[in-house]
Amino acid sequence: MTAAIVVAASVIVEHAGPLVGALVVTLPVTLGPAFLFILIDHDVGYTTASAITGLAVNSVSGLFMLLYIVLAQNKTLKVCLGLAIAAWVLMSQMILLHPWTLLEATLLILVIYPVCILLSQKYQNIKIPKISRKWYELPVRVFLVCLLMGFVIFLSHYGSPQVTGLLAVYPISTTCTILLIHSRFGGKACAAVISYGLWGMLGIGLGLAAFAFTAPNYGKKMWILLVAVPVVWNWVIWIVKRKITAER
Repeated sequence: MTAAIVVAASVIVEHAGPLVGALVVTLPVTLGPAFLFILIDHDVGYTTASAITGLAVNSVSGLFMLLYIVLAQNKTLKVCLGLAIAAWVLMSQMILLHPWTLLEATLLILVIYPVCILLSQKYQNIKIPKISRKWYELPVRVFLVCLLMGFVIFLSHYGSPQVTGLLAVYPISTTCTILLIHSRFGGKACAAVISYGLWGMLGIGLGLAAFAFTAPNYGKKMWILLVAVPVVWNWVIWIVKRKITAER
């Protein structure tokens, strides 16, 4: 499902522009199943702790995306993505050094993402060219997503809630999108998509916060918020952006 969304988003980018493509690729098609599997194997307390850590680490994903956006203006795919992933790993490990509360983690994303969105706006006005697609794109992305899901499920049996939460929120869809769009359209075009994607990643964080806040009192059924909140958020962002564009 995630792989299909990523490849579909690359097609949408060609026809509808980077905003719609970015909002599609940041739908919770990885996060939702990951936490569903965690809930099946663990109690609400474990999953809530994972969600809080995931929420804090989600802020690192915003910095990961901003770093890629800046580097993509004049660097190769290997350099951009390699440095961005290395930074994500380092910053995520720093996040794990602190026992985050839900309030602290929520405030963190509410500070990080507006700053990243503001700094990335100047990279958004790029026209996306039409380029033919490769046959191997979907299988590669299916493999990457399945690999991540396997790691999350395996380590949830042996690792702490913090480690599980960290892995569950790694931006695999964004990484796959960078691999696909940068190699096809170039760094500047991909940076435009990722820049708009910061809005969607903020929605992912809000979904994690909503779940972590409600699950201790209302149980596993609040998992639905992990999916519903980001979907509604992206829909609202699309409507607002479309209205602003129409008024110009």
